[in-house]
Amino acid sequence: MTATTTTRARTARKVLGSLGVIGAAAAVAGMGTFGTFTDSTAPLNASVTSGTLVLDLTQPGGGTTLSVSADKFVPGDSIARPFELVNAGNLDMASIGLQVAAPVSSVLDTDKTNGLKLAIDSCPVAWSATNTCSGSTSVVLAPVAARDAATLTNLSSLAAGRTDHLRVTLSLAAAAGNDLQGRSSTLTLTFTGTQQTGTSR
Repeated sequence: MTATTTTRARTARKVLGSLGVIGAAAAVAGMGTFGTFTDSTAPLNASVTSGTLVLDLTQPGGGTTLSVSADKFVPGDSIARPFELVNAGNLDMASIGLQVAAPVSSVLDTDKTNGLKLAIDSCPVAWSATNTCSGSTSVVLAPVAARDAATLTNLSSLAAGRTDHLRVTLSLAAAAGNDLQGRSSTLTLTFTGTQQTGTSR
């Protein structure tokens, strides 16, 4: 009976010893699974600043829109007003467009054939007090019906920091008939600049 007890005790010790060895092996295997070497580069700094698109209009008396009105117009009459268009931002523009609204509207601005016509010219220097140019003028907008939206041409102010010396002329068609007598319109001109398309850099 004593021999049997001794044999069982030895067997138990052997089993426990075997379990201990397996546990240690598992622990070593676990360390091999989760242990890695790493390395990192120095940071790459990227700095981005967006540009600004600024289109200013200046005229006698100030203001950001250009209003043109005249009394006692007859067929063949015209009125001209100088103003400056300034690209005051740091971005070049792809285009500058003109939109015309009529807070006070009549057949004068709705009749595209015999109604009011609008044209814009450019001078390399500021226009004189009598609306004349001491240099060679260029056409920015050929005469169009007063309410037609348009894209302007021959502008220096497409480039950042540049200014255009412009003159707007409003005229009444010589063929205007009696149905345009005694009518009133007030036109407000607004210029809108559009940025150039973004590119890969």
